[in-house]
Amino acid sequence: AGGVATSMLLAVGDDAFAVPLLDSLTQAQVYLHTVRIADQPTGTAFICVSADGENAITVAPGANFSLAAEHLPPLQGVSHLLMQLETPLPTVLAYARAAKSAGVQVVLNAAPAQALPAELLALVDILVVNEGELTAIVEAQTSQTDSKNPQPANTLQDKLALLSVPTVVVTLGVAGCVARVGKEIIQQIAYMVDVVDSTAAGDTFCGVLVASLSQGQTIAQALQTASAAAALACTKLGAQSSIPEHAEVKRFMLSA
Repeated sequence: AGGVATSMLLAVGDDAFAVPLLDSLTQAQVYLHTVRIADQPTGTAFICVSADGENAITVAPGANFSLAAEHLPPLQGVSHLLMQLETPLPTVLAYARAAKSAGVQVVLNAAPAQALPAELLALVDILVVNEGELTAIVEAQTSQTDSKNPQPANTLQDKLALLSVPTVVVTLGVAGCVARVGKEIIQQIAYMVDVVDSTAAGDTFCGVLVASLSQGQTIAQALQTASAAAALACTKLGAQSSIPEHAEVKRFMLSA
């Protein structure tokens, strides 16, 4: 969807669930760094989709929780490292340290929602969250820094102001998204589509955002492109199967 060369580090079990996942990624021309975990199943998810396209997902992480610091491949030629929190937090922290040392931009999609250590946040260049994830991070940080007299952060801008991460992007569903870059606030409205299944819209948004930035787009341009790709992902059923091709995203943006 982002139209850039992409590598993925992933762990899978030695089972039948791994086969279609690896085939799909290979067909999408993703260069794979695959770790086989013989005594763990491939991670799976059970997804329920409502009539209005909203989803509820139960994840069995399996081999994903066996990814360790030593599994990270060399980062030569990599501009951005995009991570999420379905792998162990110590591993995410180790990868962020390695990327920072290599001069690679660290992008964290802090999902599923949880408190994050200050050390990890200090290494992140771009944090991508939804409203619930933002609240979880801010509340945990506030309680750690001022446990005797925590100051409530009631508005979105209040919460954004409390984070020292250089760029924070908050996805807002049908309300679009907003980014704080330094002290500047940038807003992007959502593209209107007939929603069939919102599964993978967030993942599509994150991937295309990072791909766009790696091509030299401004954050405002990247938000627009990522929003278009995420909207298209909502028009089809499934996760990987709903992610649009880059050419489809470009056509959609021209016609919207």
